[in-house]
Amino acid sequence: MSRPHLVLTDVHRHYGQGDATVRVLEAANLTVESGELVALVAPSGAGKSTLLHLSGLLESPQSGEVEITGIRTSKLGDRGRTQLRRSTVGYVYQFHHLLPEFTALENVSMPQLIAGKTSAEAQARSMELLDLLGVKPRATHRPAELSGGEQQRIAIARAAANHPKVILADEPTGNLDPDTSDLVFEALRSLIRNEGAAALIATHNHDLARRADRIVTLRGGLVVEHAL
Repeated sequence: MSRPHLVLTDVHRHYGQGDATVRVLEAANLTVESGELVALVAPSGAGKSTLLHLSGLLESPQSGEVEITGIRTSKLGDRGRTQLRRSTVGYVYQFHHLLPEFTALENVSMPQLIAGKTSAEAQARSMELLDLLGVKPRATHRPAELSGGEQQRIAIARAAANHPKVILADEPTGNLDPDTSDLVFEALRSLIRNEGAAALIATHNHDLARRADRIVTLRGGLVVEHAL
């Protein structure tokens, strides 16, 4: 049996010192399997972004372990963490952050070129993803020529460009109208299944969260199962 792509074990994360200490995570545990989409639903300020940052190796816990594809990261140095993050983690944010001067195809190809793929390999992979996400006809358009939903689907394609094992999304539909949110979420879910990635998605949208495989929330510094 293969190992889960993302495992957090007894993770502690706090900020500040002494009386000013804010304890965000206390012995938090979370496992996300390959091909599984887990929705993270919690009030603002509960620590959703912190959990995503820890899962994506953008922050380190004070104690506990974060494993990605079976690799324990607590003993890795900054360079090792950066290399692992670049090779295994894809991010989707609320705002697409596409580069305005480049086409959709170029935006998705860029991280692949940085990772060492040839231009032909990057273009082939990019077109595959744009097709999967339903925006292939928009490949030669720049962000300003695209709708909000199209921009976000291209951002999802970019996050998945290098075959990440873990996909993390922070309110990926928070800037979209309900119909477009539905379309983008379904595209993201389809991609996760197709790629076999483990996905943790923070969202305030309860209707979309119900379509995930599981829903978790943060309570008293713990990650707990949640039913809406």
